[in-house]
Amino acid sequence: MPVLLRNLTLRPGDDEGNLPLLTAQACGLPPSALQEFRILRKGVDARKKPRVLLVYTVSFSLSDEEAFWQRQSGNPHLERLPATAPLAVTKRRASEPVAIVGMGPAGLFCALRLAAYGIAATLFERGKPVEQRVQDVTRFWRDGQLDTESNVQFGEGGAGTFSDGKLTCRLRDPNTSWVLDQLVTFGAPAEIRYQAKPHVGTDRLRHLVAAIRKHLAENGMTIRFSTRCTGLSTTNGQLYAVRCNDHEEVACRHLVLAIGHSARDTYAELAGHGLLMEPKPFAIGLRVEHPQGLVDSIQYGQPHPALPRADYALTYNNHTTGRSCYSFCMCPGGVVIASSSEVGMVVTNGMSNLGRDSGQANSALVVNVRPEDFDGGDPLAGVRFQQQWERRAFEAGDCSYHAPSQNLLTFLRRGSGPVRSSYRPGTVEADLAAVLPDYVTATLREGIEAFDRKMRGFVTSEATLTGVETRTSAPLRILRGEDCQAPGLRGLYPCGEGAGYAGGIMSAALDGVRVADMIARQFTP
Repeated sequence: MPVLLRNLTLRPGDDEGNLPLLTAQACGLPPSALQEFRILRKGVDARKKPRVLLVYTVSFSLSDEEAFWQRQSGNPHLERLPATAPLAVTKRRASEPVAIVGMGPAGLFCALRLAAYGIAATLFERGKPVEQRVQDVTRFWRDGQLDTESNVQFGEGGAGTFSDGKLTCRLRDPNTSWVLDQLVTFGAPAEIRYQAKPHVGTDRLRHLVAAIRKHLAENGMTIRFSTRCTGLSTTNGQLYAVRCNDHEEVACRHLVLAIGHSARDTYAELAGHGLLMEPKPFAIGLRVEHPQGLVDSIQYGQPHPALPRADYALTYNNHTTGRSCYSFCMCPGGVVIASSSEVGMVVTNGMSNLGRDSGQANSALVVNVRPEDFDGGDPLAGVRFQQQWERRAFEAGDCSYHAPSQNLLTFLRRGSGPVRSSYRPGTVEADLAAVLPDYVTATLREGIEAFDRKMRGFVTSEATLTGVETRTSAPLRILRGEDCQAPGLRGLYPCGEGAGYAGGIMSAALDGVRVADMIARQFTP
């Protein structure tokens, strides 16, 4: 049984190749005794800055474990690591047609898992292949020409393709290692398997998505772009076809609905079919930018070139109002991006390359909103709430997809400063309180002041706010049962972030795998 050793430390710049030697010394062993040495986790400990350390958890095997544990039974940093066998995915004989709507993380990983079972499926994506999608998005950022079917929200890879590519996930899911292994196979850095805060970066993600598509096509999957789901055909509570682009009907008995959190027209069409939905809480706010060097100095004290770009995770709770303000989707070394998918609306998000080398740090600062804030009796009320504030931001940005921006001190009513934002196609200086509900503005101001007490220097004239950030998660949930199927409609599997069952690339991918496993159970091995 492998041995796990925690709290092995190196200073920034130390050679990781010395880890086996340090492990042997910590355990009173000769280096030659260690077998199958692996790094399981790597993180940063900046609690005693400027003395910042890299902290590792490692594993290894021994030929004489019994004698080792007799000597080390009282060592609190050691434990037995149960041996794990690879998850068994046995081939299945698919007797009914399977389809997947959406090629974001949930849809793609559902397809990858089905391919591992030997089950072919048809994938429908309303947007374009990632290569064409990048061109459309670049044109929008440059000229303000929005393609409503090919943008940051719609297209191969989903919204996560234009992000930091974070792979953190709070779920303790046995399929996590399978998903990470797939990502590495298709081009992600091998280090994501053990980094405490793994990420891929938008530049690497684009190539990775194309590689997954090639693999799926080679393994029996039919892939159709520019194909939007516009309806369902059912009989006696059983799905038998999906309607595409308003006129075509494609037979399927199992349909994975992985539409993403911005497919508002599809939500409306599904509601018209009587699909059970419920409103859910989400969050809205602004995106803040600081110089990355400032964040590094605050978090590390004395930054070292061997340390990763510093990030932060901040929260504030007002116990009187029940409102919370928190940082979300923090992008070290990134840029703020225009993420609109509908005409006449402005939406922001953050993105960074694998190298995180822009020189700027950005993060959403958002406040929770509840169904009672937007008429919780209607499942689509949250969509209209988002649209209301996105339209306000568009108008404040001179109706040109420029975003309203404001210096952080000005927003806090504590002074003034320059407005500098990486957002393209550009910004217009404006009062950001006018593009948010009053209670969101008030909680943001309270929260930012609290953040400065946790990170001295967070409030500075060097910081700029840009709005609005509204697509933090789906504003509704499409209900499903324990078998992942929609109640009253056999064969329909709501899946991923757009259905309300995930919150990021990794959790969406895991939900796609979960749904694929449920579908595979329907077929004979």
